[in-house]
Amino acid sequence: MSKPLIRPIRTKDDAAVAAIIREVMVSVGAACAGSSIHDAEVDAMSASYAGPRAVYLVIEDGGRVLGGGGIGPLAGGDADTCELRKMYFRPALRGQGQGERVLRQLLDAARERGYRRCYLETRAGMDAARKLYLKTGFKAIGAPIGATGHSACDRHYLLEL
Repeated sequence: MSKPLIRPIRTKDDAAVAAIIREVMVSVGAACAGSSIHDAEVDAMSASYAGPRAVYLVIEDGGRVLGGGGIGPLAGGDADTCELRKMYFRPALRGQGQGERVLRQLLDAARERGYRRCYLETRAGMDAARKLYLKTGFKAIGAPIGATGHSACDRHYLLEL
């Protein structure tokens, strides 16, 4: 594998990104009610992240999308807090530091868009992702913030940008 390219999502990426999100969530047992797999944005990620304070980055190799992640305003949160959302990668990409590359670019994008904090939520069983979040400075918090509607998430993190 060559060094994968990280770039903003395009409309033509929507189907591939939706498939990755669904595959990963099913594989970790997170396709239940209250999880983000049921969010309307999953099928139209490029449109969902087209706003001035949002961005969704994909990582591709040889023209094939292998994953991605985004930031955008935290629903029900204050204007200074963004949410890290829908960050999922195909198994072939994992364990190579590529998720960290994407995450660091998303955090830079959050700062550029004026956010002061980044919130994320996940669930037990997604241990590699949680390790990455802690490595990049996220701190566990005791309860959810905002109004994401993701009641299936039982782990909540915040990073001061």
